[in-house]
Amino acid sequence: MDNVLIKDMLYLCMIAGVILVSLVISFRITIYRLRQKNYFLNRDRERYAETLYASKDGYFAFVYPDERINDPRRSIRERCSRRLAVMLNLKNGVSSNFGEVLGCFYKEDAKKMEKYLKLLQEEYIAFEDTFCLKNNNRKMSVYGARINANDGNLYCDMLWFRDLSEEMLKIEDLNQNLDITNSNLQTLNDLIDNLSYPVWLRNESLEIIAVNKKYVEYSGLKDKKEVLQRQLELADYENLNNMAIAKSAQQTNKIQKKNINLILGGQAHNFEIIETPFHTKGHLDKISTVGSAYDMTELDNVKRTFKVHQTAHLEVLSALGTAFAIFDTSQKLIFHNKSFLNLWNLTSDFTSNNPSYSDFLEKIRSFRLLPEVSDFKGYKENELKLFDNIIESKEDLLHIPDGRTIKRVVCLHPNGLIFAFEDVSDKLAATRMINELLSIQQNILDNISDSVLIFGADHKLKYFNNNYVKLWKADVVKLQNLPAINEVIQMQKSYFSDQENWEQLKQNMLAHILNICARFRIERTDNVIIEVTPKVLPDESIMITYVVK
Repeated sequence: MDNVLIKDMLYLCMIAGVILVSLVISFRITIYRLRQKNYFLNRDRERYAETLYASKDGYFAFVYPDERINDPRRSIRERCSRRLAVMLNLKNGVSSNFGEVLGCFYKEDAKKMEKYLKLLQEEYIAFEDTFCLKNNNRKMSVYGARINANDGNLYCDMLWFRDLSEEMLKIEDLNQNLDITNSNLQTLNDLIDNLSYPVWLRNESLEIIAVNKKYVEYSGLKDKKEVLQRQLELADYENLNNMAIAKSAQQTNKIQKKNINLILGGQAHNFEIIETPFHTKGHLDKISTVGSAYDMTELDNVKRTFKVHQTAHLEVLSALGTAFAIFDTSQKLIFHNKSFLNLWNLTSDFTSNNPSYSDFLEKIRSFRLLPEVSDFKGYKENELKLFDNIIESKEDLLHIPDGRTIKRVVCLHPNGLIFAFEDVSDKLAATRMINELLSIQQNILDNISDSVLIFGADHKLKYFNNNYVKLWKADVVKLQNLPAINEVIQMQKSYFSDQENWEQLKQNMLAHILNICARFRIERTDNVIIEVTPKVLPDESIMITYVVK
């Protein structure tokens, strides 16, 4: 009996032990799972906290007690983020209270922020505004919001602080760039709108997308908007319009020009339409065009008038005795007169074929009518360079083998170069004779004992001899400049320094000389007495001789 009881008790103990072990194992598993859950909760909490800390915005939180449980934390707790402490340079760091945060702002801003916070806490009104730090005037954007749980439990009131300094700088830069862009755009508009001729811009579909004021004026419409809406072309005829010109420019990718007639103010005007293609925004497969219209009416009138004057001019040249020839820009002979043929022994058959200037040189060289040169090829090359290098009139002399001297003048002409040839052999011979006579006359004057001056009918000095220079120690350079008679007398002033009234003496001498009075005497300061004799020569020149007495 006792054995049975003992066995039953042992059995019950074994069962109780198994149950106890199972309970311990279960409890430990539960504890493990709770610890694991708590670990992940703490890790998530730390992750979220670090995520908040990593934000470029700082925050200040007013954390409320949990209303769902008996929360021992009865008061509202303030929490300052590390980022906010750094942004505001708070002395107490994350332990700073809201009063210290307000102290970083100007007094008026601090009061305003307190009012915002009161509205948030009492009436749940969120806010956002900009405030200024009093230490460095940086702008801070503050956003306030209430945070609730899904079950309505109040968590906290959050104030987010964002430093706007960088954003403000970016905005300032953008505004500055916008101002510059607007200014450049206005400058461009002023430039385009103040052109004296119409201009327009087309897209790759050849639609007009921009015009200037002159285009609107010529179109007769109200404004640019109406022009673009109606896509009005300045020229729109059955067989010719601006669109056709633009299309040709787009297809060929080359500038296209056409002349059209327009009626403006009741008068006909001739315009040159130009469409210039370009690649849109650098895309090689998209070609747009820019167009312009130039009023050529006045130029056409000038061309017609010029043609009339040119014809009359050529008729005059044809009648002159001087030999004239015009070679165009391609160096072809396009005009000559009869004197040109006679001077160079040319025939009409030769000139009728419009020979080149090179052919002309070869031809007259065959007649031995060009200056003898050892290198004719080089000479001809220099002659042909006239068509590229001449800027102003060029004059030279051609000494040809038959003894003649030809004066050549080369000038620019609207069609090329105009050549004038004149035989100056007789003129040069006459000039040489005159120079010889003058030289003889000067030698005679230099070899007579009297001092002599000769003035022309215009009272300008023509001649003087060496004895005059010695007598008055005159400045030869000044005399060679052929001064007037009063200037020559003035040069004698230094020899009359004892005269109280030099001007009166000078006027008396001039009166005697110009009126050809009888000879008179003058006494110089150096006690030299000179007899002055004026005389009129056959050519109305005045000769004055000075003889020392």
